[in-house]
Amino acid sequence: MKSEPQERSVRVLRVGEQVRHVLSEILARGDVHDETLAKHMVTVTEVRMSPDLRHATVFVKPLLGKDEDAVLKALRTNTAYLQREVAARVQNKYAAKLKFLADESFDEGSHIDALLRRPEVSRDLG
Repeated sequence: MKSEPQERSVRVLRVGEQVRHVLSEILARGDVHDETLAKHMVTVTEVRMSPDLRHATVFVKPLLGKDEDAVLKALRTNTAYLQREVAARVQNKYAAKLKFLADESFDEGSHIDALLRRPEVSRDLG
């Protein structure tokens, strides 16, 4: 029996949220033995799962955006460990392959906010 597209998307969202929680917990507890990750608080802002649940794109942001490249490199270096931990804690048929990317949404929001605060824009809006 094939599930409806809406049901599948809810499942994909639910699994993505489970993966986000597991990764957040692992990083917050310092379970990854990495010098760079030990020095930085990393927020897992979103996890987007592929429809077949085999791939997870993990969006992260280090606290205050400091050393983002170094943090991403450390996460990518420790991907195998993180994948094993996620597979053990999220009961799925397949262990999802993790791909770490920087979350740019905060930067975009700040940019839009700055644009709206410009005198010529606020004059036009008023």
